[in-house]
Amino acid sequence: MGVQHTSGGTSRGDVFSLLSNQRRRYTIHYLKREEDPVELGELAEHVAAWELEKDVAELTSTERKRIYTSLQQTHLPTLERAEMVTFDDRTIELTENARDLEVYLDVVPEDSVPWGVYYLGLSALAGVVLAGLWLEVVPTETVPLLGWATILVGLFAVSAVVHVLENRRMRLGQGERPP
Repeated sequence: MGVQHTSGGTSRGDVFSLLSNQRRRYTIHYLKREEDPVELGELAEHVAAWELEKDVAELTSTERKRIYTSLQQTHLPTLERAEMVTFDDRTIELTENARDLEVYLDVVPEDSVPWGVYYLGLSALAGVVLAGLWLEVVPTETVPLLGWATILVGLFAVSAVVHVLENRRMRLGQGERPP
């Protein structure tokens, strides 16, 4: 299997490496929300606020400076080398490579199950119900065969809708706060 590349030639592994850092994800999230280039200070304020879970107005100058320096010296040059942003020491803008990058993260809260495991379990449940129907151990007097089929299809349909909505919510650049 060959290496898959984004439109700008960045490999999938490179994209995952870029996005493995929370500050870079926050940076891309903020830049995707803005239509015009942003000043480094403005970006640093928002990244710091998200990272520290504070309002921008509550940030200290030390907190702002720490994030500003980190973005300026490490994260923005990394994103620029990957051709995701253009950066001229004070102004940052997403490139078409990043704008075309439909990135969402399969963020799974600690008390949750990954979607793949969820669908596997749902399929196992459906398999057990269908096997029970074939073996005539699942009652069909109270719920007819078509009713069981409707229930199973309904479970998958509702699950798929929730999954799509959750993935949209987890995309970088969507919502007020980054995923």
